[in-house]
Amino acid sequence: MMPAVRAFRPADAKAVADLRRAVLPYLISTPQGVARQVSAAPAAQCLRLFVAELDGRIVGAVHSGLVHELGAPGRAAATPLVHPDHRGRGAGGALLTAAEAQLTAAGATRLFARAADEPGALAFAAHRGYRRTRPAGFLRLDLAGARLPPLPGRLPPGVRLCTGADFGADPYPLFAADAEAAADGPGDTAGDAMAYENWLLRTWEHPDHDLGLTTVVTVDGEIAACTLATTDGLGRYSSGTTGTRRAFGRGPARLAATDSLRRARDAGCTEAFTGHDAANTPMLAINHALGYRPYAAGWRCVR
Repeated sequence: MMPAVRAFRPADAKAVADLRRAVLPYLISTPQGVARQVSAAPAAQCLRLFVAELDGRIVGAVHSGLVHELGAPGRAAATPLVHPDHRGRGAGGALLTAAEAQLTAAGATRLFARAADEPGALAFAAHRGYRRTRPAGFLRLDLAGARLPPLPGRLPPGVRLCTGADFGADPYPLFAADAEAAADGPGDTAGDAMAYENWLLRTWEHPDHDLGLTTVVTVDGEIAACTLATTDGLGRYSSGTTGTRRAFGRGPARLAATDSLRRARDAGCTEAFTGHDAANTPMLAINHALGYRPYAAGWRCVR
């Protein structure tokens, strides 16, 4: 039987979160996070969430939306997810068809997607007209058993370790640091026009964002680096962004990542995940030194 594709309903949030964890265990996914992603999407993103339903069960889903925080218009992203037990029945193709139609109507001219580095996923992408552009993947750290580097016994003069909660009254400086890091990051769709209001909705106020595990390094009162942490309450931790401002070099980024991981372990997290771009060799070196190892390989693709 062919799965039926329909629009997301708020009652689907738990099923979509469970699906994401089954297909992409290295991404933080919670029902509240799924619901927030849809409800807080800026109008300019034209975001839609489609689900594939079979016998009353959600077996697939796809988020589709414009990458509106780019200077170059017409770019969009959509990657269909199908539960491993229900592949080969047309759900992925039906979801992608729905997403492509919606994005084309919204003015998209270049569609980006991710594909796992395995024959079935790559063949599906090629059949749909997507070509591989750059490798990217995810790293995992066994946080429960990791031998994390120690923090300095004494921080250099003027250097301070803070948490995201310390910026609760005014998170704008943290936004500025995150936006600068995002603009410098490698990739096909690195953001360069992030709006503060959208960042508040999608990052700062996101229910999966963990203020207590988010580490901010300041130097003489100015933010030098930060690690934005997300958690799912099930023992999983992810560094959504680890970035350093251009004027401060790599040292503060490593300090921020180390401190955030140590906080996460103390809070009971047992697994840590982070995404990586193959071209980001400085961050890959930091993550390797922290104990992260390759977990899932994939490709960014474009049509």
